[in-house]
Amino acid sequence: MAERVCKSPGTSGHGDGARSGETSRGCFLLRALLAAVVAVVIAFGGGFLWFSVSVMTTRPPALYETDAIVVLTGGSRRIDEALLLLAEGAGERLLISGVNPATTPESIRVLTGGDSQLFECCVDVGYEALDTHGNAVETRKWIEEHDYRRVLVVTSAYHLPRSLFELRHIDPDTIFVGYPVQMGEGDGPWYGNLRYVKVLASEYLKFIGAHVRAVTGLRVLSPAGQEK
Repeated sequence: MAERVCKSPGTSGHGDGARSGETSRGCFLLRALLAAVVAVVIAFGGGFLWFSVSVMTTRPPALYETDAIVVLTGGSRRIDEALLLLAEGAGERLLISGVNPATTPESIRVLTGGDSQLFECCVDVGYEALDTHGNAVETRKWIEEHDYRRVLVVTSAYHLPRSLFELRHIDPDTIFVGYPVQMGEGDGPWYGNLRYVKVLASEYLKFIGAHVRAVTGLRVLSPAGQEK
């Protein structure tokens, strides 16, 4: 299209020459704009592919060697996995971050089938966080209270890259080890599953938004108006 717009008949007069020069500059700008758009699309598409493959192939670490565990609410099976890790000794305490204020620790225990003694001695429930950035803030406060150095972070695999980025950005002195909770088994590859693609695309945009906020300080919201 740019070639058709920029093609012009030969010129013979001084006025036509001036117009031809203006057209040439316009064509240069148009081509530069199109090249920039193509470069952005390629970079965005390549980044999304890298992000998606990374998420779908990530696996739990072989060794934890962590002092404590934090689980970020918002996805299925996250709390169940975290409680199992706590029972196995992956950490001495567990923080469940981002719990709805109307939800009590006892209701969480009953829902997950957790051990009452384990909940009483070693589980903390955080109600302050409203999004992933809030999870990081809440987790940092909890870490400072207990003086932990290495923390295992349990969340959905697609949510893990952004969670680790937020945590490491707000608390660079703590070592965070990611523990991904898989999205579940599906039929065929992830790129053939529309639900997976939608989840990954939405999370990729939020992942970019977290980096933009870290650099600029601006709050970047998802289309739904929230980051979590």
